[in-house]
Formats: sequence, structure tokens, C-alpha cells
Amino acid sequence: MNPLSPDDIRNALRSVKYPGYSRDIVSFGLVREIQVEGDRVHVVLHLNSPNVEAGRKIREDSQALLESLPGVREVVVELIQPAAGTVTAGPDPWAHQSRVPGVRRVLAVASGKGGVGKSTVAANLACALQRLGARVGLLDCDIYGPTIPLMMGVHERPAVTERETLVPPVGHGVKLMSIGFLLDDDQPVIWRGPMIQKAIQQFLTVVEWGELDYLLVDLPPGTGDAQLSLCQTVPLDGGVIVTTPQAASVGVVRKGIAMFQKVHVPIVGIIENMSWFQTSDGQRIEIFGHGGGRAEAERQQLPFLGEIPIYPEIREGGDRGVPVVVSHPEHPAARAFLQIAESVRAAVP
Repeated sequence: MNPLSPDDIRNALRSVKYPGYSRDIVSFGLVREIQVEGDRVHVVLHLNSPNVEAGRKIREDSQALLESLPGVREVVVELIQPAAGTVTAGPDPWAHQSRVPGVRRVLAVASGKGGVGKSTVAANLACALQRLGARVGLLDCDIYGPTIPLMMGVHERPAVTERETLVPPVGHGVKLMSIGFLLDDDQPVIWRGPMIQKAIQQFLTVVEWGELDYLLVDLPPGTGDAQLSLCQTVPLDGGVIVTTPQAASVGVVRKGIAMFQKVHVPIVGIIENMSWFQTSDGQRIEIFGHGGGRAEAERQQLPFLGEIPIYPEIREGGDRGVPVVVSHPEHPAARAFLQIAESVRAAVP
């Protein structure tokens, strides 16, 4: 049996959750040092919180997990933690964030560049998860170019409650929110960063999302104000990266992956959109090349969630406001989205 590597140990520790969170101690950045010498493993954990019970639970869970690994005989888990009563930046890793009441999981759908069909993927993924029995919300965080109202076929303004909160409209069984619901047609948004940050915070805190299994957040392309505001406002349970096969798209995707890693957001996996096109006579044409998404997932050691081919029905569904998962659930394109939704649900139950 080959000896375990530090990467093996780190991957194993991803199953240790921070108490009270669905996030693991690796994605929170608590695992600082890993040493493996033969059958001996030494791990150093840095905890920002002086919470003694949280530290004890993390240490015990880490110790038990590592001792259960094959080939490990001796385990030392060293926990570095502020003394009780110490004033720190916050009581937990994401103290400046708060959970969205009633929402079990928040997943960001992101891309490094525009034009890869990220919003199309987000809309169909939301509908696919809903068809699988999940309670789903979809938040459009593309403040400058909101497209979710069009793609989901909903254009009504949200109702306002007596508490001055917004009731999200529903499209195809999915609760929706977008700046597009609050603006007149073709009205441009000319905002600076702080206004974007405030809008995103309000979409998360003053919207009556109710009980949801998943809140998908459709981010704008890049790594700017919207992405940072989201990461600062709510603990993200994962990021889904969308790319197209060609090198220009895959290369920029690495920036999106690095952004999530820098803010300790676990990456659920990579989706390759516009993977190929099939003509009426059955010929397969790889317009943008093929396999770039899978290759990048392997290079980054991330899950590859699947390929979405180019079908006119996908575009037509988005233009009509009825995603292909809803309009043609047995179509190969819809089945591709459903398979990806099953992979996401398995990875983030």
C-alpha cells in the first residue's frame, strides 16, 4: 500500500465540518500544516475563535477521522486557538456573514468571462433541481445585465409586505429575485461598487425566501464587486464554474477558481457548456473544440459535473422564458442538465 500524502490527508479532512456549519474545516482555511512521516500524521489547525467547545469538537473529529485511515498508526492533531475571553475579529471563521433564514444551501454559479451561457446554465440547473424535488430559489446578481427575468419568463414586480420585505415572484416552481424586476424596460444601471454591494445584501436579507433547499446565485462574469459582496455577506456552500471548451474560456476560468479558493469557498465542480453540436444527419461538430472543461477539472483536481451540448431548444427556451428542462424534459439537453443537477445534489446534499 502506498503511503498517504499530505494531499490525501487534506482531502480526508474535508469531511470534518465546522460545528454549526455545512462547510468543512479545509474550505474554512483552518488546516495550516500537514506532515506525514511513514505511518505518523501531524496536523496543525488554526482556529480564530476562542470557542472552547468548537475547538474540542474539531480536534476530536479530526483525530478520529485520521486514525481511521488505512496505513495510519499515530496521529497528532495540534490546535492553535485564542484563549477563552480573547477578543478576536469574530467568534467564528465567517463572523461577518450571516445565514439566509430558511435557506439550507447557497451555491454560486460563476464564470471567468462572459458569453459562456452561465445564466442559461443557472436557470436550467435551478429548474432541474426543482424537478428533482428540491425547494429552489434563483438570485440574479448580474446588476448591470440581468437576464433571469427573461429566461424564466417572469416580469412582475415583487410584492412588498407590511414589514417592507420583498416577496419573490415564482417561475416554474422556482423563487426568483433580480434587479430586472425593479427597473423599467431597457433602463440602464449606472452604479458604483458600494451601491452594488448594498443591492446584493438587500436581495439576501430583505427578501422573503422562505424555506429553500438551494438558493442558486447567478453571478456576473469576472471577479469584481458582485462576487466580493456575495462572499462577504453570506457563507457560500459551494461554487459551480461554467466554461466553454476553448482555451480562451478555460484560461480565464482559472481566475474564478482562484477567487473562490482565496475566500475559502469550496468548488462543487466545473460544467462545460456549448460542448458540441449535432447536425440533423447525426454529425457531431465541435464548434469551440471539446474537452477543455474536463481537462481543467482534472488539472485542478476538481469534479467535472458534465457537458452541455449546443441545441437550438436551449436558446429557444431562454428566449421564451421556458427553460428546456421545463419545456422538453425528455430532450437530450434537458437530460444533460438533470444529470448535472443530480451531481450537484450528491455533492451538496
